[in-house]
Amino acid sequence: MLCYLLGDVVRIFSGNFPPGEIDGEPVGTMMWFGIAAIMVIPIIMVVLLVILKHPVLSWLNVIIALAFLVFNLAGIAGYEVFDIFLLSVSFVFNLLIIYIGSTKLIKDLKLKKSMKS
Repeated sequence: MLCYLLGDVVRIFSGNFPPGEIDGEPVGTMMWFGIAAIMVIPIIMVVLLVILKHPVLSWLNVIIALAFLVFNLAGIAGYEVFDIFLLSVSFVFNLLIIYIGSTKLIKDLKLKKSMKS
């Protein structure tokens, strides 16, 4: 989330992104709401880390990290060098989350199988 916000700030200060517009078009209220909702997801995940039990949280982490990875890959064309750098950093963290979450899930599945035997 911080990489995305930093990219937006740098884009505005570099003059590549006029405030209030996306692709030269004014942004409406629902678009701002959608952007805000996307940016809140990582914050919600931190709260869920404290609330949820491990298997549910691992599944959510893997699914949401995959969604962010696909979302960012779909929009990477035409970005400036600083955007690509920041997105690359976010890709590394998304892949790390996917790896850690999926290995925990696999470990849990193996543990459950061995307990049934």
